Amino acid sequence: MKKKTLARRKRAGTARSVTGPVDPVLLHALALLLGFGLVMVASASLPVAQLHGHQPLYYLIKSSVFLLLGVLAMGLAMRVPLERMEQVSSSLIVFIYIILLLVFVPGFGVAAKGGHRWIDLGPANFQVVELVKVMLIVFLAGYLVREGESLRESTRGLIKPLAMVALVAILLLIQPDFGSTVLVLAMTVLMLWFGGARIRDLLLLMVMTLPPLVWIMVQEKYRVSRLTGFLDPWADPTNSGFQLIQALIAVGRGEWFGTGLGGSIQKLYYLPEAHTDFILAVIAEELGFVGVLVLAVLYGVIIGRSVIIGRLAMEQGKPFVAYVCWGVAGWLGMQSLISMAVNVGLLPTKGLTLPLISAGGSSLVMGCVAMGLVLRASREVKWPSAGREVAHA
Repeated sequence: MKKKTLARRKRAGTARSVTGPVDPVLLHALALLLGFGLVMVASASLPVAQLHGHQPLYYLIKSSVFLLLGVLAMGLAMRVPLERMEQVSSSLIVFIYIILLLVFVPGFGVAAKGGHRWIDLGPANFQVVELVKVMLIVFLAGYLVREGESLRESTRGLIKPLAMVALVAILLLIQPDFGSTVLVLAMTVLMLWFGGARIRDLLLLMVMTLPPLVWIMVQEKYRVSRLTGFLDPWADPTNSGFQLIQALIAVGRGEWFGTGLGGSIQKLYYLPEAHTDFILAVIAEELGFVGVLVLAVLYGVIIGRSVIIGRLAMEQGKPFVAYVCWGVAGWLGMQSLISMAVNVGLLPTKGLTLPLISAGGSSLVMGCVAMGLVLRASREVKWPSAGREVAHA
């Protein structure tokens, strides 16, 4: 029994095998991104706070509290050996179903903005889909380790996880949350590809999934109006095209170097959701193309380091650690790209925040937890001597 326990710890990389600190490049880039986000939330939310009868710094104080909670949660995530998460990963799918159903239970669920997406935690409401994203990454990472051979060699290995995630998608659609549904499905496909799923099976899956998603999208008038507003916002500039037009004006005003921090005009009640869904437009207006480029570079560094840590983990025989890192990198990359594309008119409005930047307690805290998993992974891998010199310079 003792030999089996030692072998299992050696394979997964537990706390006893940790010899180095966290990756400083990843940690510094993450700290800069979180600080950047806090400054921009403070700037973008001033008019919104006054509009709702709050003091001007209301959203800054609120975001600061959630950031503190996120950092604490990140620290806790960094203390948990990823081997333990692998051991419980198979049961997470049941917990995902439970919390998605809780939003419909009176006394637990909170209905707001035309949907059931939150649960009541007393001092604040929590958007459960943010927790679902992190748990789904861990669940799929465990599945890829347990059933990787079946996934790579047969269609059955692909159908099983997809069936389980399909139920997750259905529960999200009932809330309704179409944007998160698309993101969750995309994350799943990407992780299955990481695990070695055959391209032909994934293409067949996407061909089969696209018509139902399109049909679901056109069933709701507000989704259709978002699509028509995206295709031609000037056809209805005061209604379906209003958000996109205001965002494009903000982006255009910023030019190369922006109007200066705090100098946005569009956030003065013109641009809806300036501190959440459309915060990138405010960044572009106040800090210009250079500011957006700095933001993109920070995301690139975080995603790149996560991929590198995952590659090292895979080379060292720790596939679960690798899949977790790649899953977090995939989530961060896809959601940030979608949010940016919406702000500049390349995609219809999805209702997705800019991760680790936008105001929103649930998103910020769970984003920190996800990054805590990657930072933990950076402690559990052994950096090559040349790589360590670069990583820990």
